[in-house]
Amino acid sequence: MLRIGFCDDDLSVLNTLQVLLDRYRVDRNADLSSAAFQSPLELIAEIEKGLRFDILLLDVLMPGENGMEAAREIRRFDSSVKIIFLTSSTEFAVESYSVGAYFYQLKPIWAESFYRLMDSVIAECDKSSSSSLILRCKSGITRVELEKLSYCEVQGRSLWLHLEDGTVLESTGSMDHLCEQLTGYEQFFRLHRSFLVNLEHIKRIAPKAITMTDDTELPLPRGKYTEVKDLYLEYAFRRKQVFST
Repeated sequence: MLRIGFCDDDLSVLNTLQVLLDRYRVDRNADLSSAAFQSPLELIAEIEKGLRFDILLLDVLMPGENGMEAAREIRRFDSSVKIIFLTSSTEFAVESYSVGAYFYQLKPIWAESFYRLMDSVIAECDKSSSSSLILRCKSGITRVELEKLSYCEVQGRSLWLHLEDGTVLESTGSMDHLCEQLTGYEQFFRLHRSFLVNLEHIKRIAPKAITMTDDTELPLPRGKYTEVKDLYLEYAFRRKQVFST
């Protein structure tokens, strides 16, 4: 089930969105749930408590804290939620993409454009959900896209997930459980008990260490060099990233 959130200080807009979504749910036989908020502060408070949405439709201009500011706060807790801004002006269109907005929808919203938008964003959610993890982190429940996960390490009783953009997430759980969750994703390889790497983010393999694309060096256990090198080359050939001459 996909969870959709609406946030607009205008109650009539919220009612319109809910009616459109109910019609869409029936017409598309879609498994969707929704929640509505008249205040961005109320929405953020719920997200801070752990409530997560797959799609958020936010009005840009709201009293107290506008939608753009709210989106920046929300991104601290969820980097993957699809944010769609609602507005009657194109004034903030460029700025909307600085917070990773999925779309910028002008008001008023008609049924045809709403259906088209929902078809597009739900298809994107379906694609993303098959390649992401939901983790309990210190910052809250967080969705991590697997393609952005560079490597993971164990420190004490925590897992530290290093993302390609430099973000580091601290999560509860064990490396064994994480590996179970990633079964079937051939790009992930457990280097040894303390490190899991994404083969897509390896820059160089040497006899004593692997260098990741962010230039972090991860130690190779004694006797593992040939195994890791061969595994990486097999993966690269399957992905057509290596060509023989």
